[in-house]
Amino acid sequence: MRASLAGWVFAAPALVVLLVFFGLPVLAALLLSLTDFDLYALADSRHLRFVALGNYIELLQTPMFWKALGNTTYFVVVGVPLSIALSLGAALLLHAKVARFKPLFRTALFAPVVTTVVAVAVIWRYLFHTSYGLVNWGLGHVGIDPVDWLGDPRWAMPTIMLFAAWKNFGYNMVILLAGLQAIPQDLYEAARIDGASKWRQFLHITLPMLGPVLLVVGVITISGYFQLFAEPYVMTRGDPLQSTVSVLYYMFEEGFKWWNLGRASAVAFLLFLIILSVTAVLVRFGRRRALV
Repeated sequence: MRASLAGWVFAAPALVVLLVFFGLPVLAALLLSLTDFDLYALADSRHLRFVALGNYIELLQTPMFWKALGNTTYFVVVGVPLSIALSLGAALLLHAKVARFKPLFRTALFAPVVTTVVAVAVIWRYLFHTSYGLVNWGLGHVGIDPVDWLGDPRWAMPTIMLFAAWKNFGYNMVILLAGLQAIPQDLYEAARIDGASKWRQFLHITLPMLGPVLLVVGVITISGYFQLFAEPYVMTRGDPLQSTVSVLYYMFEEGFKWWNLGRASAVAFLLFLIILSVTAVLVRFGRRRALV
């Protein structure tokens, strides 16, 4: 009993901080999503009405919400595998025995993670500018016509995907590198003795041993990519033709452009349910593969 009490005493400050700065705001947002809280209610609380699940039902009947969800799903389905593949490739290169100056390259590849999203997004917007962007300048030297990267609905989201993958792959790279370093080298030596090629070693040793690490990386990346906001906000403002409007960007506009704070809170909790469902399925799939 004394040990248990001592544990609660030491954990109490952290628990209080979580309750005050996380638990209470989440509860307040949940209650807010059940009301029609807007600019008028902000000025006079007598305009506030309880609408129960009305905001959620209205959102599910709003075409713009489904378009934002489709854009976000497209970003996640294509962007997450791209980001993880880049992270795994970089981790394998840094883990290779022939690699030199590993600390230097590890720091350089991780640097984009700690840079400010807004500042880097502004630089990328100029890099992909149609008229004087460095990318189109390089394409022009090989005979390719300029591409309106951020003004064409076909290219705007892929450009943002490329930026997000470059910005975030270093974080997953460090996690995967730690996983690679934890794999016993005896397995590779035994495989080489049996005549297994590098590719077969990767398929039958590296990937299975990295399974739990890849699961963690997948959950983290999916959760982060579903919360896409800063990139389209800075680079495209949701355009062209609303092809880069994400769920979080739609929530921002509902809450801080149109001041429909009740609907914005409902969007937040719908996004939470979507992320929870997807990650639960991924974790369940990962556990089943681990048991096979």
